[in-house]
Amino acid sequence: MLNMIEHGVRTEAPGLLIAHGLYGSGRNWGVIAKRLSDTRHVVAVDMRNHGASDWQDTHSYRDMAGDLAEVLETLEGPYDVLGHSMGGKAAMVLALTRPELVNRLVVADIAPVAYAHTQIHYIKAMQAVDLSGIAKRSDAADQLLPLVDNPDLVPFFLQALDVKNKRWLLNLDVLEKDMAHILGFPDISTAYEGKTLFLSGALSDYVKREDRAQIKALFPAAHFAKIPGAGHWLHAEKPREFEAAVRTWLG
Repeated sequence: MLNMIEHGVRTEAPGLLIAHGLYGSGRNWGVIAKRLSDTRHVVAVDMRNHGASDWQDTHSYRDMAGDLAEVLETLEGPYDVLGHSMGGKAAMVLALTRPELVNRLVVADIAPVAYAHTQIHYIKAMQAVDLSGIAKRSDAADQLLPLVDNPDLVPFFLQALDVKNKRWLLNLDVLEKDMAHILGFPDISTAYEGKTLFLSGALSDYVKREDRAQIKALFPAAHFAKIPGAGHWLHAEKPREFEAAVRTWLG
């Protein structure tokens, strides 16, 4: 089962399950998860092929949704579910295929559509780092910086580096192999009738107005909100505003 990081205790409020995005981990959500746990049980997971969770041979959204379902069955759900980017797509597939496990859904800056951009160059950059001689994260940073087009992403990638064991906590080979699945979205004919919030960064173009027809077809009770001044990494760029929006929706 997926590695779980738990915060708080069970209360009368529904628990909250958090699914991170590509190259991330449950630890990335520690501050927000801990703050939201003042009123409910919060569980942040490491998705398959990430963090402390097992490495698998596949990385499709049906697989990831199945992993989340296993966690929620163990927790005796339903829980509210929050997913960002890749985790948002996995959360959507979970809601569409196992709606009895999802109380309410929050999808952070992603739509149930296929995207044309690729993340392969970031995988290639991490694969190109010679980990044999690193003693600290800055040693890897010096190698990554010339290979990554956005220097702000380097500290994020380095959170997935196990310096002591000189390895990435990412199954880069499988993520590369299944990148088409990660960028895509499975063909699902059912709809999730539960309350759903699509929360986006106002500066992000990941959720376009033309995507709303597809969103409404799959999530007819969908509501939309944007966080001013935030891009795709809205929870990291505007953590207090993100927390407030989620807390209001769940309240």
